[in-house]
Amino acid sequence: MTPPSTPAAPPHVFDRERVRQRRDRAAPGFQDYSFLKARVSRDLVERLEDTSRTFQSGLELGAHDGGVSALLEGSSKIANMRVTDPSEGMVAAARARGLSAEVADEENLPYPPESFDLVLSALSLHWVNDLPGALVQVRKVLKPDGLFLGALLGAGTLHELRTSLVEAEAEIMGGIAPRLSPLPALADTAALMQRAGFALPVVDRETVTVRYGHVLGLLADLKGMGERAAFADGRGQPLPRRVLARMVEIYDKQFRDPDGRVRASFEVVYLSGWAPAPHQPKPLKPGSARVSLADAVRQHAKADKDKP
Repeated sequence: MTPPSTPAAPPHVFDRERVRQRRDRAAPGFQDYSFLKARVSRDLVERLEDTSRTFQSGLELGAHDGGVSALLEGSSKIANMRVTDPSEGMVAAARARGLSAEVADEENLPYPPESFDLVLSALSLHWVNDLPGALVQVRKVLKPDGLFLGALLGAGTLHELRTSLVEAEAEIMGGIAPRLSPLPALADTAALMQRAGFALPVVDRETVTVRYGHVLGLLADLKGMGERAAFADGRGQPLPRRVLARMVEIYDKQFRDPDGRVRASFEVVYLSGWAPAPHQPKPLKPGSARVSLADAVRQHAKADKDKP
């Protein structure tokens, strides 16, 4: 008998220590660059308000400075929120806002099963190496019928910058190196939610377009957000100045609007799902339908024929 094969370890794409360092450096001035995080945080709160449930214990995962929890202060939807981020600098910024915050890594949550009935995450999970594993951990720390609402950057993010970098580097260097982080597509995240064991999963997306006077303004914003590439050793390479200069030329030519400003697209993928519970609605088992599709079509056709 052939022994079961050991599941392959997830690829080590990101240096998590580098991710923490990026956020530590960004933390003191993060409020000046948090426009995208603030928008997504408001969207998550609106989605939470649309649910009929109220919650007792919530976790904001990869919270940066706790933007979602700050919006929920005084809300009747949630009694207590705990803020976590892998960056000590961001945790200090969250505490400065009066939030209950602690250092915790999305790849290795320190909480026992069924600790919370709500988990929220805004623009952080695209930095984990093992997104399926991180989602499984989120589901496990939820109590039965607990809710997860999350948002992460999707594959369409910064397609203008990706295109310009690829063209510039291929032209000058004769090949390309990883420059921007790989991001999940919408279909991938939908499959991952099901794979992680969430009940009633829903995935959708929104594209946010930001415009700049110059592409270097975009690069400054990415640094201020703590969103610069953080590849593991051996994956990323320094960007030559001549490639950067050529990238700016290509970007200006291909993605400049008639008013002279350049555009940058951020694809935000929203995730929601519930921890399984016995009373939740479940799909019918195959073959359990009481009326066949063929019968339904025939009845509909007969009804149309009988109309005067």
